[in-house]
Amino acid sequence: MADRKGFVERNTFETQIKLNFSIDGDGTSQLKTGVPFLTHMLTLFARHGLFNLEVDARGDVDVDDHHTTEDIAICLGQAIHQALGDKKGINRYGYAIVPMDEALSEVVVDLSDRPAFVFHGTLPAQKVGAFDTELVAEFLDKLAIEARMNLHVSVRYGENTHHIIESVFKALGRALDTASLKNPRIQGVLSTKGTLG
Repeated sequence: MADRKGFVERNTFETQIKLNFSIDGDGTSQLKTGVPFLTHMLTLFARHGLFNLEVDARGDVDVDDHHTTEDIAICLGQAIHQALGDKKGINRYGYAIVPMDEALSEVVVDLSDRPAFVFHGTLPAQKVGAFDTELVAEFLDKLAIEARMNLHVSVRYGENTHHIIESVFKALGRALDTASLKNPRIQGVLSTKGTLG
Protein backbone atom coordinates (compact mmCIF):
# COMPACT_ATOMS: atom_id res chain seq x y z
CA MET A 1 0.00 0.00 0.00
CA ALA A 2 1.38 3.39 -0.99
CA ASP A 3 1.74 5.88 1.82
CA ARG A 4 -1.42 7.92 2.08
CA LYS A 5 -0.18 11.24 3.39
CA GLY A 6 -0.97 14.91 3.10
CA PHE A 7 1.07 18.03 3.80
CA VAL A 8 -0.30 21.56 3.94
CA GLU A 9 1.38 24.86 4.68
CA ARG A 10 -0.76 27.94 5.19
CA ASN A 11 0.52 31.46 5.83
CA THR A 12 -1.72 34.46 6.42
CA PHE A 13 -1.49 37.65 8.45
CA GLU A 14 -3.35 35.77 11.20
CA THR A 15 -1.76 32.31 11.23
CA GLN A 16 1.26 30.34 10.05
CA ILE A 17 0.66 26.59 9.94
CA LYS A 18 2.50 23.48 8.79
CA LEU A 19 0.54 20.22 9.01
CA ASN A 20 1.43 16.62 8.16
CA PHE A 21 -1.22 13.90 8.16
CA SER A 22 -0.97 10.16 7.54
CA ILE A 23 -4.05 7.97 7.28
CA ASP A 24 -2.21 4.69 7.76
CA GLY A 25 -0.54 5.57 11.01
CA ASP A 26 -0.42 4.33 14.58
CA GLY A 27 -2.05 7.20 16.46
CA THR A 28 1.08 9.27 17.05
CA SER A 29 0.76 13.06 17.23
CA GLN A 30 3.15 15.96 17.66
CA LEU A 31 1.12 19.11 18.12
CA LYS A 32 1.95 22.75 18.68
CA THR A 33 -1.30 24.61 18.16
CA GLY A 34 -1.15 27.43 20.70
CA VAL A 35 -4.68 26.38 21.72
CA PRO A 36 -4.36 23.83 24.54
CA PHE A 37 -7.91 22.46 24.41
CA LEU A 38 -7.69 22.00 20.63
CA THR A 39 -4.36 20.22 21.10
CA HIS A 40 -6.09 17.84 23.51
CA MET A 41 -8.93 17.14 21.05
CA LEU A 42 -6.60 16.60 18.08
CA THR A 43 -4.50 14.22 20.16
CA LEU A 44 -7.66 12.18 20.81
CA PHE A 45 -8.69 12.34 17.14
CA ALA A 46 -5.31 11.02 15.97
CA ARG A 47 -5.02 8.35 18.65
CA HIS A 48 -8.50 6.89 18.23
CA GLY A 49 -8.38 7.12 14.43
CA LEU A 50 -4.88 5.61 14.34
CA PHE A 51 -3.68 8.54 12.25
CA ASN A 52 -0.30 10.24 12.49
CA LEU A 53 -0.63 14.00 12.84
CA GLU A 54 1.94 16.77 13.15
CA VAL A 55 0.89 20.39 13.57
CA ASP A 56 3.15 23.41 14.01
CA ALA A 57 0.89 26.46 14.26
CA ARG A 58 1.37 30.05 15.28
CA GLY A 59 -1.62 32.34 15.40
CA ASP A 60 -3.06 35.51 16.86
CA VAL A 61 -4.24 33.79 20.04
CA ASP A 62 -3.74 37.12 21.82
CA VAL A 63 -6.94 38.15 20.02
CA ASP A 64 -8.74 34.83 20.58
CA ASP A 65 -8.54 31.21 19.42
CA HIS A 66 -10.86 31.62 16.43
CA HIS A 67 -8.41 32.13 13.56
CA THR A 68 -5.99 29.44 14.71
CA THR A 69 -8.75 26.88 15.29
CA GLU A 70 -10.39 27.62 11.95
CA ASP A 71 -7.15 27.58 9.96
CA ILE A 72 -5.94 24.32 11.50
CA ALA A 73 -9.27 22.79 10.46
CA ILE A 74 -8.75 24.09 6.91
CA CYS A 75 -5.26 22.60 6.77
CA LEU A 76 -6.33 19.28 8.28
CA GLY A 77 -9.22 18.97 5.84
CA GLN A 78 -6.95 19.69 2.87
CA ALA A 79 -4.38 17.18 4.13
CA ILE A 80 -7.06 14.50 4.56
CA HIS A 81 -8.26 15.14 1.00
CA GLN A 82 -4.69 14.88 -0.30
CA ALA A 83 -4.02 11.68 1.62
CA LEU A 84 -7.16 9.97 0.32
CA GLY A 85 -6.01 10.43 -3.26
CA ASP A 86 -8.40 8.97 -5.85
CA LYS A 87 -10.39 7.16 -3.09
CA LYS A 88 -10.40 3.93 -5.07
CA GLY A 89 -11.08 0.87 -2.95
CA ILE A 90 -12.01 2.68 0.27
CA ASN A 91 -15.13 2.00 2.32
CA ARG A 92 -16.21 5.63 1.77
CA TYR A 93 -18.69 5.54 4.68
CA GLY A 94 -17.90 5.36 8.36
CA TYR A 95 -19.67 5.92 11.64
CA ALA A 96 -18.93 5.66 15.31
CA ILE A 97 -20.84 6.07 18.53
CA VAL A 98 -18.50 6.86 21.40
CA PRO A 99 -19.19 7.46 25.10
CA MET A 100 -17.18 9.63 27.44
CA ASP A 101 -18.47 9.06 30.93
CA GLU A 102 -22.06 10.41 30.92
CA ALA A 103 -21.83 11.81 27.37
CA LEU A 104 -22.55 9.97 24.12
CA SER A 105 -21.92 11.24 20.59
CA GLU A 106 -22.40 9.83 17.10
CA VAL A 107 -20.36 10.83 14.06
CA VAL A 108 -21.12 9.70 10.50
CA VAL A 109 -18.94 10.50 7.49
CA ASP A 110 -19.22 10.00 3.75
CA LEU A 111 -16.04 10.70 1.80
CA SER A 112 -18.19 11.73 -1.15
CA ASP A 113 -16.32 14.77 -2.51
CA ARG A 114 -19.52 16.72 -1.71
CA PRO A 115 -19.03 18.82 1.44
CA ALA A 116 -21.86 18.98 3.95
CA PHE A 117 -21.91 19.51 7.70
CA VAL A 118 -24.78 18.92 10.11
CA PHE A 119 -24.59 19.28 13.89
CA HIS A 120 -27.35 18.24 16.26
CA GLY A 121 -26.95 18.68 19.98
CA THR A 122 -26.19 21.10 22.74
CA LEU A 123 -22.94 22.15 24.38
CA PRO A 124 -24.07 23.28 27.85
CA ALA A 125 -21.14 25.61 28.59
CA GLN A 126 -19.90 28.48 26.45
CA LYS A 127 -16.31 27.86 27.48
CA VAL A 128 -14.12 24.94 28.49
CA GLY A 129 -11.28 26.66 30.26
CA ALA A 130 -10.33 29.50 27.92
CA PHE A 131 -11.71 27.76 24.82
CA ASP A 132 -14.94 29.06 23.25
CA THR A 133 -17.09 25.99 22.63
CA GLU A 134 -18.79 27.59 19.61
CA LEU A 135 -15.47 26.93 17.86
CA VAL A 136 -16.18 23.19 17.87
CA ALA A 137 -18.84 23.56 15.15
CA GLU A 138 -16.64 26.10 13.36
CA PHE A 139 -13.77 23.61 13.29
CA LEU A 140 -15.92 20.72 12.10
CA ASP A 141 -17.60 22.79 9.39
CA LYS A 142 -14.29 23.90 7.88
CA LEU A 143 -12.93 20.36 8.17
CA ALA A 144 -15.88 18.96 6.21
CA ILE A 145 -15.58 21.62 3.51
CA GLU A 146 -11.86 21.14 2.92
CA ALA A 147 -11.88 17.34 3.22
CA ARG A 148 -14.86 17.36 0.84
CA MET A 149 -16.91 15.02 2.98
CA ASN A 150 -20.35 14.74 4.50
CA LEU A 151 -19.94 15.08 8.25
CA HIS A 152 -22.92 14.53 10.54
CA VAL A 153 -22.47 14.94 14.27
CA SER A 154 -25.15 14.12 16.81
CA VAL A 155 -24.68 14.67 20.52
CA ARG A 156 -27.14 12.17 21.94
CA TYR A 157 -26.78 13.33 25.52
CA GLY A 158 -24.34 14.60 28.11
CA GLU A 159 -23.96 17.10 30.91
CA ASN A 160 -20.26 17.94 31.00
CA THR A 161 -19.23 19.99 27.97
CA HIS A 162 -15.64 18.75 28.02
CA HIS A 163 -16.88 15.15 27.98
CA ILE A 164 -19.29 15.85 25.12
CA ILE A 165 -16.63 17.44 22.91
CA GLU A 166 -14.18 14.67 23.74
CA SER A 167 -16.69 12.04 22.68
CA VAL A 168 -17.21 13.91 19.39
CA PHE A 169 -13.51 14.01 18.51
CA LYS A 170 -12.95 10.38 19.45
CA ALA A 171 -15.94 9.36 17.33
CA LEU A 172 -14.67 11.52 14.47
CA GLY A 173 -11.37 9.66 14.49
CA ARG A 174 -13.00 6.25 14.53
CA ALA A 175 -15.57 7.13 11.84
CA LEU A 176 -12.92 8.56 9.50
CA ASP A 177 -10.70 5.54 10.07
CA THR A 178 -13.52 3.19 9.01
CA ALA A 179 -14.41 5.29 5.96
CA SER A 180 -10.81 5.51 4.76
CA LEU A 181 -9.96 1.83 5.13
CA LYS A 182 -9.16 -0.09 1.95
CA ASN A 183 -11.61 -2.88 1.14
CA PRO A 184 -10.32 -5.50 -1.33
CA ARG A 185 -13.86 -6.20 -2.54
CA ILE A 186 -14.35 -2.62 -3.77
CA GLN A 187 -13.20 -2.03 -7.33
CA GLY A 188 -12.68 1.62 -8.22
CA VAL A 189 -14.72 4.08 -6.18
CA LEU A 190 -17.82 2.99 -4.30
CA SER A 191 -20.41 4.74 -6.45
CA THR A 192 -22.98 3.62 -9.01
CA LYS A 193 -22.01 6.69 -11.04
CA GLY A 194 -18.45 5.48 -11.33
CA THR A 195 -17.19 8.70 -9.84
CA LEU A 196 -17.47 10.75 -6.67
CA GLY A 197 -18.60 14.33 -6.42
